[in-house]
Amino acid sequence: MGQQATTLAAGLQQAIQAEIDGYHFYLMAARSTDDEKGKEVLQQLAQEELEHARFLKAQYQSVITTGSVDGSVRLGKGAELTGPSPIFSEGFRSRLGEAHFEMSALSIGIQLELSAQKFYRDQSQAFEDPFVQQFYQELADWEATHYQALLRQQEALKEDYWAQGGFSPF
Repeated sequence: MGQQATTLAAGLQQAIQAEIDGYHFYLMAARSTDDEKGKEVLQQLAQEELEHARFLKAQYQSVITTGSVDGSVRLGKGAELTGPSPIFSEGFRSRLGEAHFEMSALSIGIQLELSAQKFYRDQSQAFEDPFVQQFYQELADWEATHYQALLRQQEALKEDYWAQGGFSPF
């Protein structure tokens, strides 16, 4: 295996581990919330992380066996995470004072997704192969939708959470 393939394989391994970590995190978060919409969306995020890992594993196998990526392996489509409350139900706000885990999960998820975006963008720029650039950019964009949804949800709840939890100085 050439140097370029070795570098690509190492990056794919790192990405696979990050996606598996994300899968387990979102699964844990889904199991830890009582909000039905939250459970559903967090499980969906977990499944998307698992789909990313499967895609990356297929690419890794191709790189270590052939020295290049497999252009026939494609990513699926991500969920639409839209609206002002893309993760939790509107009723969640009434239980916000006790939602310490969920608010922490939003913060941690935001950091995971931000890190994934940066890694995938960096990887996209590190290789000359157009397909490698494209799939890494596609992953970066997909993680950006997760990031934006989590951030939008956090922003929508933050002031009320601080007020109900007695954290707000006002």
